[in-house]
This record gives sequence, C-alpha cells and structure tokens, in this order.
Amino acid sequence: MASDPIHIRPLTLAAALAVLIATETAAGWLIRQMEVSPLVLLGLTRLCQIVLLLVLIVRLEGGLAAIGWAPATWSAGLIKGAWWSLGFALAAALGMAVIFLIGNDPFALLHTPLPASRMETALFFLVGGWVAPLAEEICFRGVLYTFFRRWGVWAALIVSTAIFVALHSVHGLPVTQVVGGIVFALAYETSRNLMVPLTIHVLGNTAIFALSLL
Repeated sequence: MASDPIHIRPLTLAAALAVLIATETAAGWLIRQMEVSPLVLLGLTRLCQIVLLLVLIVRLEGGLAAIGWAPATWSAGLIKGAWWSLGFALAAALGMAVIFLIGNDPFALLHTPLPASRMETALFFLVGGWVAPLAEEICFRGVLYTFFRRWGVWAALIVSTAIFVALHSVHGLPVTQVVGGIVFALAYETSRNLMVPLTIHVLGNTAIFALSLL
C-alpha cells in the first residue's frame, strides 16, 4: 500500500453529501413533473454533480490534488489504469471460464438490459460508460474513500465499497459491484491517482455493455 495517508476534511464531506442529496432530490422532482427521458435526466444530474463536487474540492481543499486528480497526473494514471484493466479482464475471463466449466452461464452475471433504439443505446453507453463513472469515482473514491482513509485502509475500503454497492440498483447477488468497488478502491489506494480507478471503471462498464449487446 502507498504511504502518506490522504485526507478529506469533514466540511468537504458534508458539503459533498449536501450536493448529492440536493441534486438527486431535484432529479426525482423533475422526473415526476416533466416528460423527460430518465437516461437524459440521469446524465444531466451526473454532470451537475461532477461540476459541483469539483468546485467544492477546489474551493475547500485547495485543488484537485487533494483527491489525486491533478491534471499533471492524468496521463500516467490513464496508462496505469489501462494496465490494471488488462489484468482485471484476464482475471475475469478466467473466472468466466471456470463458471462455464461447472455448468453455469457466466454472461448472466454481467448482462445489463439495454434500450431498444440505437439512439438510446448510444446515450446509454455515453452516460453509463463515461459520465456516471466519473461522477462515481469523484464521489466514492475521491471523497468517501479519502475521508475514511484516516481510520485505515480496511475502514475506507469497506465503507466506500458498501455504499457503492448499496446505491446501485441490482437484482440478485451484486457480484460485479462488489468486485468493482474493491478493485477501484485498491487501485486508488496503491496509486493515489484517481485517474487509475476512473480508467478501470470506464473500460469495465463499456466492456460489460458491449458484451450485453451480444
């Protein structure tokens, strides 16, 4: 594990939670009052959350380096995240082969229902594959993991992963969410670079959605 524990102040955590609650409440109200595509509204909500959370972090913590996302680190994090993704993909392929050999369908664990139209499917890939992962990594790893890291790696990993899983609407065992939450947290812990779990998250979601097309 990397040394020099990272910290987010309680004020930043409280402000971030207030932003998330306010934006989710507003989105819930809008979807009841207006005839708007839930997918479009979800994308706009996540974009608002990204902007507001980044503004809060810059204002209250002095810059994006507080969550390991300084622009100077993006290229290195992108490369490292790609290597992590390759290793994760190989491990997932091995696990799927084992599941297949024991007589189960491994794709059932990964299948994600996709919209019927091509336009909605493209929007689904954009929102679910890119916009949502960025918002989630800023929130779950950048803010939550970083805040709880003051009590140790295990506390930060368990709390951030538990909340990550709880806030994802899933049916059955949330295998991909649990594994994903742990991998993202470990990638962030060992690199101190938010671009690493972000890259893994984006590539992982995109791969799962692509497999669901099959």
